[in-house]
Amino acid sequence: MRVFILIISLFFTLFSCQDDNKEAVKIAMIDINLAVERFDIAFAEAKPEDLPQLKMAYPFMFPKQFDDQFWIQKMNDTLQNQLSEETIKIFPDLKTETQEIKQLFKHLKYYFPNFKTPRVITSTSDVDYRNKVIVTDTIAILELDTFLGSDHFFYQGLQTYISANMTADQIVVDLANAYAEKMVLNSKRTNLLEEMIYSGKLLYIKDKIIPFKTDAQKIGYTQLQLDWVYANQEQIWQYFIDKELLYSTDSKLPNRFINPAPFSKFYLAEIDNESPGKVGQFVGWQIVKAYMDNNSVTLTELLNTPAQIVFNKSKYKPRQ
Repeated sequence: MRVFILIISLFFTLFSCQDDNKEAVKIAMIDINLAVERFDIAFAEAKPEDLPQLKMAYPFMFPKQFDDQFWIQKMNDTLQNQLSEETIKIFPDLKTETQEIKQLFKHLKYYFPNFKTPRVITSTSDVDYRNKVIVTDTIAILELDTFLGSDHFFYQGLQTYISANMTADQIVVDLANAYAEKMVLNSKRTNLLEEMIYSGKLLYIKDKIIPFKTDAQKIGYTQLQLDWVYANQEQIWQYFIDKELLYSTDSKLPNRFINPAPFSKFYLAEIDNESPGKVGQFVGWQIVKAYMDNNSVTLTELLNTPAQIVFNKSKYKPRQ
């Protein structure tokens, strides 16, 4: 009997690999014409007399509530000039990042045929780490001064869990997350389960559109943090069940288990000290993976499937 099960398992694995290879070939053949526009350099090198030309080329970078004098003062601002110098020093070109973004767009085009390649534009933002990338239907803005490296002196004073992901290899991850947020039905989330499934959908989309990134990078963990949540997945789930948290509407739960944080708040010293933040995101990710593995559902169908259905049909059972 065991031999039979092993043969069946190998059979499905073989065909799954063949399907994955066919998919990869199709994605590779998609043509994406991409040239990242360095607005950050253009602004850094501009003189006041260049402002009209800059505004004509990048009108969306100049909100109408700010007059020309504001931008001229910004051109001469010491901090702005230092931001520009450091950004250009660390990103003299974006060859690696451009190739990764191109791969992201190929995957987006494959899974979402209506996707249109946007203009990708780099800028600086006075280190606004809450808005590292901004996307619309036609434009993607990358705030390069939020990706200078976790130990950059601009980030002194920021908590480590924030600066840890302010690195170049997170540019495409944050961009992928921004597109995932546009695609997943952002309905009102009233309990912890709905928060977890929403986060899980975002991470599952990243599995599909940036498969060249590690799971740790996708969720913003170190490998040690990822290893910890895998090793303690069963205990985390049991805690949620024992404390009856899945359907709780306690407004503190997202900050305890979903939102970025230095650690998750189980209120158990021995666990809190070791845990990373966002363990609820991780659990939601595993539930969504189980749902997709156990059901014949397309990625597009997943996006609008209610959290309760995803959970019920996932047959999620964590094991160490």
